[in-house]
Amino acid sequence: MKKIYAMMVLLSLSLTAFAQGGRDLYEKYSDQPGISAVYISPAMFRLIGKIPDMELQDESVNLTPLIKSMSGFYILSTEDRATSESLYADVKKFVKSGRYELLMETKDDGQVLRMYTVGNEKTVESFVMVTKEDSEVSVISFDGKMDREQMENILAEAAR
Repeated sequence: MKKIYAMMVLLSLSLTAFAQGGRDLYEKYSDQPGISAVYISPAMFRLIGKIPDMELQDESVNLTPLIKSMSGFYILSTEDRATSESLYADVKKFVKSGRYELLMETKDDGQVLRMYTVGNEKTVESFVMVTKEDSEVSVISFDGKMDREQMENILAEAAR
């Protein structure tokens, strides 16, 4: 019984190790050579939230509520083969932690794009998009309490 309890504790610790996903990846890779990194803080989102409504060009999608709901935004990109393989492997690890749900996947002539979310039927708490083509890998991740329907509408408009 003690072994089962110990294994459950280790399993839960391993799952929480990936709990922050994008932030953890950013902290691990942002200072490495060959990595382009962007971080937008909650303070910036509060500042942006004071700006009037922003809409996508030629679309009726209002981005302001989505932006106001974000609490962190991370972008990592690299063309270095060794770094891209490591980054891609780490993204796959935290996505497979069981928290993330595949939202969309496209594959075209060696290029792969996957979008994942964490949340429930009404709210998205985390979003991850990873693209891979040859030795180039890019990861975009953001956290917050975003309305799922609104976010999915924005993604659908962007995919057109």
